[in-house]
Amino acid sequence: MIFLPYVLSVILILNVLLALAIIFLERRDASSTWAWLMVLLFIPIAGFFLYLVFGRKLSKKEIFTWDKKSRLGLLTAVQDQLRSIKDHTLKVYHEDIVPYEDLIYMQLKNNDALLTQNNEVEIFTDGQKKFHALLEDLEQAQEHIHLLYYIVRDDQLGQRLADVLVRKAEQNVEVKLLYDDMGSRKLGRKYIRRIEEAGGMVESFFPPLIPKLNMKINYRNHRKLAIIDGKIGYIGGFNIGDEYLGYSKRFGYWRDTHVRLVGGAVNNMQTRFILDWNHASRDDIFYDERYFQADGEGDVGVQIISSGPDSDWEQIKNGYIKMIMSAKEYVYIQTPYFIPDDSLLDAMRIAVLSGVDVRIMIPNKPDHPFVYWATYSNIGELLKAGATVYIYQKGFLHAKTLVVDGNIASVGTANIDVRSFRLNFEVNAFLYHPKIAHVLADRFHEDITDSTELTFKLYKNRSTWVKFKEAIARLLSPIL
Repeated sequence: MIFLPYVLSVILILNVLLALAIIFLERRDASSTWAWLMVLLFIPIAGFFLYLVFGRKLSKKEIFTWDKKSRLGLLTAVQDQLRSIKDHTLKVYHEDIVPYEDLIYMQLKNNDALLTQNNEVEIFTDGQKKFHALLEDLEQAQEHIHLLYYIVRDDQLGQRLADVLVRKAEQNVEVKLLYDDMGSRKLGRKYIRRIEEAGGMVESFFPPLIPKLNMKINYRNHRKLAIIDGKIGYIGGFNIGDEYLGYSKRFGYWRDTHVRLVGGAVNNMQTRFILDWNHASRDDIFYDERYFQADGEGDVGVQIISSGPDSDWEQIKNGYIKMIMSAKEYVYIQTPYFIPDDSLLDAMRIAVLSGVDVRIMIPNKPDHPFVYWATYSNIGELLKAGATVYIYQKGFLHAKTLVVDGNIASVGTANIDVRSFRLNFEVNAFLYHPKIAHVLADRFHEDITDSTELTFKLYKNRSTWVKFKEAIARLLSPIL
């Protein structure tokens, strides 16, 4: 016990040094800095270890690299499109794209996100239909199957997927499955070994160097991508698990949004998968023309936008802001979590105050209670400004969609929260076509019939206990 004062003194000194590092060295935004300082102040010992696991920033060095041939080809194409937008010579399939050339330019310049306009797009909002289509496409694969999911479960749906992957691997189809180590932490070796023994390859993203001790647990690959033969691609919110089919007693019906793409955008999805795979695996995928066979007869403009903690810019969030600020008529948002930073919240508030019809739909059933209360706290800000808020009642709303003026939309993996914008590796499809935007807007209107409206009057009448939980959650929301 005689050493206890010395131990406490050392912890106190470390706490002070860590606080100084957060303030002066890590160059965080003010809200995150204050949140971590509060953690260190009120729980000085546990807070120190929490910071080591959850607070350390990922190095900004490029963790995703590829061979020079592919990068050279990509950069050349990007520069050509940037030039054509600046010179007003960009060839467009639809004039509806022209008003959004500044958004396209921003994503090109900061994310190498090529615009492709020959895409066919099919929208899924029901898990049964989405996975029926995906499994059928996988069964037809001739050359390769590339899958990336945040969550893969060893349940009925997971086994159906494994059955297909094993069959295709035994038919000499190249099978690669990449999953996030944190999101799929319950996935056992038996599941993985079954696919590998058939000839497939399975890798995890950011696995721990020491079992059960993952110092990168705060940085998760939240992307969901499926690429089949380089011709068909899937992107959106559905993971691999029975709950996504509506079989969970806790959540009930699972309302999500996913898109199936055929066209040039699949090449860009393939690039994203290969970069992620090469970071996770020692068996790199090298540039090969056979991976890039995408061709389509559609007319939907698409940009595939990636973001993550390795990036200097929060590309998806910036895209959301640009879309909202372009709105003249309406903005429809569906998200399971609503914890925007000040910049995004200000964009929505300005849109509302400018007469734009801003509608937000969030779930009634939380899968993460703490995040749920932070969501309610932020919703109050927009209700006060005049936004319309719906609470989805049919089941769990997991869709991540943004629709503006019936012209453009975004569907992908990024929630409206700080984690998606700064901590997770995410990917979204930005869709430029009135037909697709109207389909998503119609789905939003259909979901209103399964929702209740949260008015500002109802919000103000919430209990003191709810207000307390909201206040604590809001205080810590920058580091959730």
